[in-house]
Amino acid sequence: MITRLQPIGLLIGRVVLGVVFIAHGWQKFNENGMEATAQGFEGLGIPAPTLSAYFTVGAEIIGGALLIVGALLPLAGLWLASVMLGAMYFVHPLDGAFFSQEGGYEYVLLLTALSIAIGFSGGGALAVDSLWLNKIGEKKEEDEPVRAESMA
Repeated sequence: MITRLQPIGLLIGRVVLGVVFIAHGWQKFNENGMEATAQGFEGLGIPAPTLSAYFTVGAEIIGGALLIVGALLPLAGLWLASVMLGAMYFVHPLDGAFFSQEGGYEYVLLLTALSIAIGFSGGGALAVDSLWLNKIGEKKEEDEPVRAESMA
């Protein structure tokens, strides 16, 4: 029973997390604008603020979309986790409050952990990665030469 429901659970997790990241990236890109986002990053002491702003928005929008469809999950998970670790360091420092309503790092810590967990989950049967990897596995099985030992 659990095995049959696992792909649905992973799909829900991927979609929800992806939507959250896309919403945050879209807010920075469309509502705030990249110039204002870069200025905000500069005010927070983030190095190379313009580059960091584009890296962050790219991670949140593209990485969020990759999570939703389940493609390149380890790469997407690490990309998003790196952005969240940067947010934890520059915006929500560990020496400050824990709870997010107090400006703490609880929310970005959760997003970091979920990005890594889903990134390395395999995505489930309903992920592009699973479909692609299954095709590669089938192709390798078809291409394997028959060994002499197995013929005896």
